Amino acid sequence: MKIKSIYIITLVLAFLPKMQAQELLPLEDAVKIALENNYDIKLAKNELKIDELNNSIGNAGMLPTINALVTDNNSITNTKQTQADGSERTLDGARNMNLTYGVGLDWTVFDGLRMFARKEQLNILQKQGEAELKLAILTKISEVYLNYFDLVQQQQQLAAIDTAIVISQERVTTAQNRFSIGKASKLEVLNAQVDLNTDKSLQLKQLETLKNAKIRLNEILARDVQTEFVVANEISVDEQLKYDELKSAAENQNPQLQAQMLTKNSAEQQLKQVKSGRYPTIRITSGYNFTRSEASLGFITQSSNRGFAYGFNASMPIFNGNLQNRNERIAKVQLENANVTLEQQKRSLESQLNAAFASYTTNLELTKVEAQNLKIAAQNLDITLAKFKIGTITPIEFRTAQQNFLEAKVRYSNALYLTKIHEITLKELAGSLRF
Repeated sequence: MKIKSIYIITLVLAFLPKMQAQELLPLEDAVKIALENNYDIKLAKNELKIDELNNSIGNAGMLPTINALVTDNNSITNTKQTQADGSERTLDGARNMNLTYGVGLDWTVFDGLRMFARKEQLNILQKQGEAELKLAILTKISEVYLNYFDLVQQQQQLAAIDTAIVISQERVTTAQNRFSIGKASKLEVLNAQVDLNTDKSLQLKQLETLKNAKIRLNEILARDVQTEFVVANEISVDEQLKYDELKSAAENQNPQLQAQMLTKNSAEQQLKQVKSGRYPTIRITSGYNFTRSEASLGFITQSSNRGFAYGFNASMPIFNGNLQNRNERIAKVQLENANVTLEQQKRSLESQLNAAFASYTTNLELTKVEAQNLKIAAQNLDITLAKFKIGTITPIEFRTAQQNFLEAKVRYSNALYLTKIHEITLKELAGSLRF
């Protein structure tokens, strides 16, 4: 039987019982679970809700304030009054009352356009919240992808070791048969058994690595870390990525770059708000009030008023100890810093794209080389196994061919996984990572 067929059969036999006993976790389901359960995403969603609630014309200062008020003052006094003609009037326990209630309106109708700059800044803050949520989602999807395909890789390597064990077991059986008919020494049987035990030791270590990888993925999915599952058996790589397309997408979709652009826009609006301090502020006031007063002694013992009151006030800053100039200079420096940080973010993004794309193309070619090398190693092992069965090669030569096949399989799996990592990184930087 050819080595490729042995590997496929081993893969099926190794994981079919597990897939029947455990849940198969497709990549799409893993991403869905992470997006629903992950704590960072929940926090980002709540922060966005806060930004949405804050983004209102009332919070920007465009609406009036209306207040209802009531004041009730009472007193009991001993009163003595001297009239103009010299006569005196006295009253002990004189009761006095003054009651005022009504509704008042206060509205700033002009503040140097500060309220409009504030409203635009609130719009920007909401967009920043959306960019931060997108960043949290992209980061988590990328993390799920990387850990999921790491599991696939570990699963493939376990299957390769299982294949080696099947071959080693066949070698032990062959050596025992040859020893029983006197064509091989006991040493050959013992060597074959030692190599089989070595492969079983590798299998145990790989099972531990696979288990730890499952625990990590369960933690990312924010579920019980002991949840058992199996993943897909293959890693498919997108070989059609183009640098210019990725760069264009990153300039328009990268959430970190978008957030920094919004930070710059927010700094511009902040400067406008500070500059508004040079202009006058105009407020209008109005209200409807009722006043009633009573006195036990005096010329007027009772009075009441009701009616509409209105007016306006305006103020113009003249000098405030140069605070206005200082605040404007600080706002301009903050805007300059935002521009510098934006340029730095652009250069950093371009550098990351270049490095990731170079690694992607290199590993893409490396994967093709390792695939060809694996094919050759499998053919070599097929021939070596056939020769070993008829006794024309030594056990050492057979073991070397077996190890070469295992190493070729591991290298191919690693190259494929590394290519996938760089593909995921590129799509994450471009803001186009989907599932």
